[in-house]
Amino acid sequence: MTRSAEEIARGLEAPRPGRPIPPGERVHVVGIGGSAAASAALLAQSADAVVDGCDTGGPSPYTPALVEAGIPISWEHAADHVVDPAGRPRVELLAVTKAITSVAPDHPELHAAHEAGIHLVSCQQLIADAAATRGLRTLAAAGTHGKSTTSGWIVHLLAEAKRDPTAFVGALLPVAMTAGHPTTVRIGVGRDFVVEADEYAGNFDPFRPAIAVVLNADWDHPDVFADRAAVVDAFERWVRRFDGGGEAPVLAANVGDLGARELVARLRDWPGRLVAFEVVPEGSVDAEVRRTAITAAHATAAGPAEALVATLRIDAAGVSNLVIHGLSGSGPTPVALRLIGRHCADDALGAAAVALAAGVEPTSVIAGLASFEGVGRRFELKGDVAGVIVLDDYGHHPTAIATTLEAVRFRYPGRRVWAVYEPLTYHRTAVMLEEFADVLSTADRVAIAQIFAVRDPDTTITSAQALADAVNRRGRAPERLVDRLAGRDPDAPAG
Repeated sequence: MTRSAEEIARGLEAPRPGRPIPPGERVHVVGIGGSAAASAALLAQSADAVVDGCDTGGPSPYTPALVEAGIPISWEHAADHVVDPAGRPRVELLAVTKAITSVAPDHPELHAAHEAGIHLVSCQQLIADAAATRGLRTLAAAGTHGKSTTSGWIVHLLAEAKRDPTAFVGALLPVAMTAGHPTTVRIGVGRDFVVEADEYAGNFDPFRPAIAVVLNADWDHPDVFADRAAVVDAFERWVRRFDGGGEAPVLAANVGDLGARELVARLRDWPGRLVAFEVVPEGSVDAEVRRTAITAAHATAAGPAEALVATLRIDAAGVSNLVIHGLSGSGPTPVALRLIGRHCADDALGAAAVALAAGVEPTSVIAGLASFEGVGRRFELKGDVAGVIVLDDYGHHPTAIATTLEAVRFRYPGRRVWAVYEPLTYHRTAVMLEEFADVLSTADRVAIAQIFAVRDPDTTITSAQALADAVNRRGRAPERLVDRLAGRDPDAPAG
C-alpha cells in the first residue's frame, strides 16, 4: 500500500524553494547520523547556523566529519534538545530525516517542537536553505540509479576545472575531494552547488536546479510510487519547477532509458533546454546518425534537443572505453574510464552533460572523466586476501544488483561470485521479491542477511527467509548469513 509524500512527511513544513538561513540561527538535526542529515548539519554550519543534533544509532560513517566540525551530538532522543523545562524554544529550527517521520511522526522532539512553534523541515529543505544562503547555483543529479556516482563525478569535473564547488552527495566522497574526513559534503568557494536529488517522498522538491541530469526513471520506493508512471510523474513535476536564475534551465536526460525517455516526451512545452544523451554498444549504430535522430525526435519549447552519444566497448580487463560524439567541435573523443560497467558509462555521459552546460571546457571534462575513481560503497574494493576479493556496493534494487554483478564478471572473469546481500526495507523486498531472487540466483553462492527496516512501519510483510526460499527455488542454496556469523550451523536439526 502506497502513502503520499505528505503522509510520510507528516508534521513537516511543505517543501519550498531554498531561502537564506539567518546568521546564528539555532538548528537541531534529528537523526544526524544519517547521510542527508549529517550533510544538512555541516552545510547549515557553513552558512553560519549554530547546529547540534541527536541520533540513537551511535556513530556512523558520516559522524566523524561532524565531530571534526565541532557539532555536538547526543546519542539519545529527548524533548529538552529543543525546549527548556518551561517549554520555551532552545532552537529556531528542527530538521529531521523522513526515515523518522515515516514511522514516528509523534517523536518526542517533533512533538515538543510543534508545541513550542519551532519550524520543522526536512533535511533536504535545510540543505537547500544552506545553498540559498550563499546564493549558489544548483546542479542536480537525479534518477532511480546512479545518483551518487554521477553527483560525485560532477563534483570531480568541477573541482578539476578549478571551479571549487560546494556539494551534497549521498555517498562518502574521498579525502581528495573534501580535504578532511571522507564525508558526503564538500565546502567550496565557487558559485556552484552540486546536489544528489532523491525522488523518495518529495526529497528533491526543495531543490530548484539551474542544470540537472535524470539518469533513469525505474520503479522503486513502492511505499510511495504505485508504478513507474508515478515515478515519471514525480520527475515531471520536479523538472517543471527548475529555476535557471534568469536563464533557461537545462535538463540532461538519458534517452537510452525507457522511463527517462517517457519523461522527455512530456516536456515538449517546457521552456528549458534539453540535452539528450545515450550510450550504445560499439558497432551497433553509427553514432553521428544516432545523434541526428535524437535531435530530430526530442525537443522542448526552447528548441530541438542537443545530443551526446557515446559508443562503449568493454575490454578484456573490464575497462570501459567510450568514444563520445558531440562533446566538442573537434570530432569523436575517446576516453577510458576507471569505473567498471555499462551503468558507469551512463553516469559518465550524464556528468559530462551537466559539466558542459555549467561552462566547463571540453578538454577539462575529458580529463576529469578519465581520472575519476568513484565514491564510497559503489563497487568499492575493500580487500584482496588470499585470493578472495571483497567488493562493497550499495545496490539495493534488482536493476542495480544486476548491473553490479555484470560489472563483477567484466572485471573478474571466470571467478566464483558470492552475492552477500542485506535487503533494504521490507516493503521493497516484499513487492520485488521474485525480481530480487531472479537476480541474486545468477551468483554462484548467495548469502542473505536480515532486512534493514530503515523507514518501514510494518516489518511483518516479508522476511529474509522468504527471499532465501525464493532463491532456493531457482537452484541456489543461500547461506543464512546471520547464523554463520553467530557460529551456528544453519543446516543443523532444530532443537
